Amino acid sequence: MNFVTGASGLVGSHLITSLLEKGEQVRALYRNTIPDCKDADKVDWVCGDLLDVSSLHSAMKDITHVYHCAAIVSFSPKQAHAMLKANIEGTANLVNVCLAHQIVKLVYVSSVAALGRIRENVAIDETMNWTPETSNSVYGKSKYFAELEVWRGMGEGLQVAIVNPVIILGAGDWNKGSSEIFKSAYNQFPWFTKGVSGFVDVLDVVDAMQRLMHSDINGERFIISAENVPYQEIYNLIAKAFNKRPPYKFVTPFLAAIVWRIEALKSFFTGKTPLLTKETAGTAQAVVNFNNVKFLNAFPTFRYRKKEETIQRVCATLKHLHQLS
Repeated sequence: MNFVTGASGLVGSHLITSLLEKGEQVRALYRNTIPDCKDADKVDWVCGDLLDVSSLHSAMKDITHVYHCAAIVSFSPKQAHAMLKANIEGTANLVNVCLAHQIVKLVYVSSVAALGRIRENVAIDETMNWTPETSNSVYGKSKYFAELEVWRGMGEGLQVAIVNPVIILGAGDWNKGSSEIFKSAYNQFPWFTKGVSGFVDVLDVVDAMQRLMHSDINGERFIISAENVPYQEIYNLIAKAFNKRPPYKFVTPFLAAIVWRIEALKSFFTGKTPLLTKETAGTAQAVVNFNNVKFLNAFPTFRYRKKEETIQRVCATLKHLHQLS
């Protein structure tokens, strides 16, 4: 039986749907309420918490394969401590329970942030790691140290594989995470930068995870990225699919620096999450290219979906979900 953490998230929810469509048994962890996802009645739901080891032991009975998708994703300084604890300690607990229950294999969803994505004039590949000099995010730090827990598990006899996705395009909660880009475009967010990053369809991510799970590959990490694209091009495609005005105001680095400082002050006095932080401002300005060759060489028949088709599908789904005009 498959065990999935992070079932309410973008990757976890799509992974569960994919596994069920293949006729596989799925047990999924939830904290407060069972996620409202497709075919939820076919899932064996268990209430628990990655920070509660006893609940994990109960949830892992009769499990053979584990997909670890759960994580806190935040670029707000106020969330830094909670994110570090959940992402690192939660992963360490899961690895320990996997070892105790002698599961067959663990596939962990990390991030390219764990590779140190702020690098100039060099494509990022799987040989690289987070350092204070190559990352501007506490999130990247949390994923890097979580990866170290996975590698520790491998050293103790656990079979593992890690995926490092770039920015994931999919129909999830568009109030948080990478799906926010669709809400911003729908609301006709006017600003654009010259930043570049990798983008990938959520369906490609869950496909890659399952291929790795059922392969002989052990102790390897893989960048999962369809292609490197300017943020402006992605926003333009989403705006077109929503029939909205695309971004038309260029954000200079100087202007971005002013805005994130203003947002920090507003957040201090209001307690609300800032719309822009120092981390997100830096990421949006960065020109970052990712090398996706390793996974394609390992799975020669794998093909990434085209970004235009992905965006059309996701926008159509979001229109339906939110009853958008």
